[in-house]
Amino acid sequence: MTDIIACIDGSRSAPAVCDYAAWASQQLDAPLVLLHVLDRALYPQSDDLSGNIGMDSREQLLEELARLDEKRARLAREQGELTLRAACQRVVDAGYAAPQAMHRHGNLVETLMEQEENIRLLVIGKRGEDSTRPSQLIGSQLENAIRSMRRPVLVTPTEFRIPRSVLLAFDGSATADKGIDMICASPLLRGLPIHLVMVAAQSDRHRQQLDAAAERLRGAGYETHTALLSGEVEDTLLGYQQEHQLDLLAMGAYGHSRIREFFIGSTTTTMLRRCTTPLLMLR
Repeated sequence: MTDIIACIDGSRSAPAVCDYAAWASQQLDAPLVLLHVLDRALYPQSDDLSGNIGMDSREQLLEELARLDEKRARLAREQGELTLRAACQRVVDAGYAAPQAMHRHGNLVETLMEQEENIRLLVIGKRGEDSTRPSQLIGSQLENAIRSMRRPVLVTPTEFRIPRSVLLAFDGSATADKGIDMICASPLLRGLPIHLVMVAAQSDRHRQQLDAAAERLRGAGYETHTALLSGEVEDTLLGYQQEHQLDLLAMGAYGHSRIREFFIGSTTTTMLRRCTTPLLMLR
C-alpha cells in the first residue's frame, strides 16, 4: 500500500485530478502513478465480428468492419498515450517529481481492484470522459469504483485549489471512528484545521461521542472545531461547509447495504452529486 493512483482520461476533470494527485503525493511522500484505462467494451481487441453480422454477409464487409474496428482501437490507444504524456508533463511542470505512467486495456474498476494492494490513495474526477450529458452529475463508473475499493478515494472537481481547511462529517458509527483513526495516522491533512460536524439530535450521548472524537484529533496535533447540528444531513453539512468556506469535505463512504439505500437513499451518492469541493471518501 504505497502509491497514489490517479485516474486520467480526456475529461475536463483530468487537469484537476493531476493537480490534486500531485498535492497528495507530496503530502504523503508517496509515489504517484497516472493511470489510463482503455475501456475494452468500447475498444475490443478481438477482430471476430462474425457474430455481429448475418451468416450470408459478404467476406469483404467482414474484413472492412475488422479494419475499421482495429483502426478505431489504435487511434484510441494513441490518444490515451498522448493524454498520459500530457498529464505527466503537467505534474513535472508544477514542480513535482516525475510520476509513473500506466496504460491498461480493460475495465476501470477491475483494473483498480488488480492494483488495490498497491494503492494508498485513489484520486479520480467526479465526471469522466464518458459523462457527456449535462444532467449526469457524476461519472458512470465513479460509484462502482468507490464501492469496490477498500482504500481512501479523493474525488475531485474540475478546478484545483490547495486545501486549507477540512470539514469531517461524523456520525458516531464504526465507519466514522475508523475514519478518525485514518486521519490521525496519515499526513495527508496534516496542518489543516478540521471542523468535526455531527448532524444528529441534541443529546448528551451525541455530544460525548463528538467530544471524544475531537480529542483524538487534537491528540494527533489537529486544530479541531466541533459542531452538533440538527437538520437534513446533506443540506446541513453542505450549508456548514459553505458558511465556513471549508476547502475539502471528508466522510465515510457507503456505510449501509444497497437494499437499505434503495428504500431511503444514500448520503454518499447525494454528497457526490452536490459537493463542489474535493470529497475524501474514507473506507
